[in-house]
Amino acid sequence: MPTPSLLIVPARFKSGKLYSQVPTSGTGDFTVTRATAATRVNASGLIESVASGIPRLDYFASGGAVGCPALLIEPSGSNLALQSENFVTTWAANNLNITSGFTSPFNNANGTLIEATSVAGRLRQTIAAITSGTTHTFSLFAKADSFALTSGITLTVNDGTSSNYASGVCQAFRLDTGALGTSGTVGAGFTLTRASIENYGNGWYRCNMTVTASYTPATSIIGVRATSTISAGLPSTASGSTVYIWGAQLETGSVATSYIPTTTAAVTRNADVISVTGAVSGCIGQTEGTLYWDIAAVGGVNTGTGNPEFGVRNQAFTNWIGLTSNGPTNPFRITARTTGSVSLINYQANITSGKAALAWSSAGLVLYVNGVSVATSATNPNFSFSRVDIGNTSTMPFKANAFALYTTRLTNAELETLTTL
Repeated sequence: MPTPSLLIVPARFKSGKLYSQVPTSGTGDFTVTRATAATRVNASGLIESVASGIPRLDYFASGGAVGCPALLIEPSGSNLALQSENFVTTWAANNLNITSGFTSPFNNANGTLIEATSVAGRLRQTIAAITSGTTHTFSLFAKADSFALTSGITLTVNDGTSSNYASGVCQAFRLDTGALGTSGTVGAGFTLTRASIENYGNGWYRCNMTVTASYTPATSIIGVRATSTISAGLPSTASGSTVYIWGAQLETGSVATSYIPTTTAAVTRNADVISVTGAVSGCIGQTEGTLYWDIAAVGGVNTGTGNPEFGVRNQAFTNWIGLTSNGPTNPFRITARTTGSVSLINYQANITSGKAALAWSSAGLVLYVNGVSVATSATNPNFSFSRVDIGNTSTMPFKANAFALYTTRLTNAELETLTTL
């Protein structure tokens, strides 16, 4: 296998800089721009905040264990839920005992235990942002109490203030097994489009539900119930049920992105923008070359569509090869365009993670995904490239495990080997 001209396996960084392993001259080092702090999962499996301009090497892996670091790239996002770790202020409690001071996934003492003192025990917050046609994702970290009467927790999004709301949806999460519980719907105003539960270790799970509103509610409510039982479309709580909670988040879109702490106001995390220009053009094959990605979509879904989020291009954006977003059903697409916006490759299958490589020469182009040739073009692309972008116009969150460029067109056998999982 030839040596790449540029190689990024996320490892070395400083403020404003992500270092490439190849070349060692510094011409392949990326400039990192994010004007706000953001969170990641560190090598100890704990959520932590990193300062603005610091690339996020995220160690989160399934099953509550840490894995190899991957570069976390996210668009701008806002947490609309106030007091995300303080449930005795903006949050309204009914028939609940609330006790703070427990260890959270952030390794601080902001974890909270809630206990229902009657079947009406619930926690809720009024949210003004939910309007007709909007999609939001409500997420919360939760942990079972070893003495609990319930096996989980239920999140709700509804219109109204009573427990017997006339329009809303709910989703239960099993904290004893780490599995989704049942869901419920009352009325026709909200649609539960997806839900998931992720193991963050130490008994903590991130529970999230994505909801689309078909009208503008008079009073939009997000709620929490210490129960995993749904009856007639509504949560059913037993008196004495308990659960630990931390890190509430409500955001626009269909993915629970990295945690954004809030206090008295909504907080915005700026987009991760990572790019390199100038002398790096010598690392990009102009008449022939190969581009390689090893990536994964966060949550396996997309929040929109957009221009190349991970690829090479010229300054005018008339020549480019990019990994882009393409709507919820196709989280990634891989596209190669030449002058005049002529698409030579436009592969839109349902790629959520894996390895891909696109090679080009005067004889045409070929794309391999996970060890299989999936698209070709016999056109001489006549490319002219000058920069590399990671998340420059990102509209969806994703993780990059590795990225490489070659100034030669790898053989089909080499492309198959390089992309085989």
